[in-house]
Amino acid sequence: MSYDLCLEGGVCVFPWGVTEADIAVRDGRIAAIGRGLGPAAERFDARGLHVLPGLIDPHVHLRDPGDASVESIPTGTRAALLGGFATVFDMPNTNPSVVDPATLAWKQGYVDTHSYCDFGIYIGATKTNIGALGAMEQASGVCAIKVFAGSSTGDLLVEDDASIEAVMRGGRRRIAFHSEDEYRLRDRRGLFSSGMPYACHAEWRDPECAFLGTRRIIGLAHKTGRPAHIVHVSTEEEFGWLADHRDIATLEVLVNHLTQIAPECYETLGGYAVMNPPLRDRRHYDAAWRAVREGLVDTIGSDHAPHPRAAKERPWPETAAGLTGVQTAVPIMLDHVNAGRLSLARMVELMADGPARVYGALRKGRIAVGYDADFSIVDLGRRKRITNDWIVTPAGWTPFDGMEVTGWPEAVVLRGQVVMRGGEVGSEPSGKRVTFRS
Repeated sequence: MSYDLCLEGGVCVFPWGVTEADIAVRDGRIAAIGRGLGPAAERFDARGLHVLPGLIDPHVHLRDPGDASVESIPTGTRAALLGGFATVFDMPNTNPSVVDPATLAWKQGYVDTHSYCDFGIYIGATKTNIGALGAMEQASGVCAIKVFAGSSTGDLLVEDDASIEAVMRGGRRRIAFHSEDEYRLRDRRGLFSSGMPYACHAEWRDPECAFLGTRRIIGLAHKTGRPAHIVHVSTEEEFGWLADHRDIATLEVLVNHLTQIAPECYETLGGYAVMNPPLRDRRHYDAAWRAVREGLVDTIGSDHAPHPRAAKERPWPETAAGLTGVQTAVPIMLDHVNAGRLSLARMVELMADGPARVYGALRKGRIAVGYDADFSIVDLGRRKRITNDWIVTPAGWTPFDGMEVTGWPEAVVLRGQVVMRGGEVGSEPSGKRVTFRS
């Protein structure tokens, strides 16, 4: 029996445990797991490295269509590979937004020829496309409908209960929600003025703003029977509430809310700490880690949302909200593993199996025979410093500039092809649309 590729001697993270093994690949799928598996056209010496299933970032904003001087699908997916991801799911708030069949068709075709990693596409809900969402969510490569119940611009804002309920009744797959309450945001906006400290961002978008939005959405999820995925959960109150609604709700936590703490982050980074929902104080940071340890969290995302430096350096609240993260998320989470905050197996559950399970990505998220031969290969002991000059996103900055981490992505294998190794990405895009369960 011969194979196309054999990964040899790595410590592999399987669903059933962590052990040293060889993995053989044929026709882009995992064909065998064991030792001494036979001849292969290509061999990858993984001794001294950990072989993870291909990691998935389920929350990125690659800004395409949009401004390529800030980010694009080619640059963002190269960043994903360099950061150790094999797959990303891209949000719809682009310019124009992905809210209609024509724009979706453009994006599907563009992904097929320009993405360096595998790719899922969110479609955006609006108050005018509700009738089309049920069909659009079944289109090739679509991972989910995204609803912005707060904090969006243009027509990508669905803030009232009647419209949110109508979206929930138009289809059957799990919907991803940005759940800050738009009405509370509007009511509190007048309390603040231009030039106030950046830390006021967390006061304006306070914990009650997030908690109120999440309570409303979960109530509508129960009313309609439509499962909801609450992205970037950031408050102790939300975690406590969602623990009682696991029959209908799944949830995501961001790397930032597990790493950065207010008010120090605003004092150090200024506008480069501004994101939605905001970075919060230690009470919420501790609650996020408790939720990870207790199994409440389903997925971890980066919410990679680049802006040009000039937009980040404006006075608050004119500061653009959003941080880069797709290239830094894996190294930072590996550093958390090395610090003992979570196990490597739990990290894999949150960054591979969890996204595949929540969104229904077929043949993704685990190392098992028959699954896509996607692997994120990491050196748990390698120490490196994250720097702005390593970032390939054209915006050119990271809020983690200067941070030293232990643990680094060494290679990414995508459907049996080594597409990143030693900090070098292959010259040609080879990403494909992910297939999702209907």
